[in-house]
Amino acid sequence: MLRPMLLAARILCGVVALEHFYFCILECFLWNTPYGRRTFGTTPEFAAQTAPMMQNQGVYNAFLAAGLTLGLIRGEADVVLFVLGCVVLAGVVGAATVKRTILWLQALPAALAFAAVIAAR
Repeated sequence: MLRPMLLAARILCGVVALEHFYFCILECFLWNTPYGRRTFGTTPEFAAQTAPMMQNQGVYNAFLAAGLTLGLIRGEADVVLFVLGCVVLAGVVGAATVKRTILWLQALPAALAFAAVIAAR
């Protein structure tokens, strides 16, 4: 049976991984659809112009999700902490340069997961 903090850490990390997989789907495949435009508040013209850039960004989110998933499956806390640190940094930069809500949607869940992994060690 898993210790409560270890279970909480794994759940939080799983949530962050799922969140980034979802970001990948949104950015790679749904960016230029009505759902994607509504989600991000963009116009059809802007979405069409930025679609290649967003596909690239979506791939980076897939890498973050894959890194977290691999670290969780292999039980490698150092890998998980590294990827979570990358997510927190990306969230802080995104909040400073794109939209403030990125801090709460991306950086905060990753920071909570990071703290839980540290506490579970």
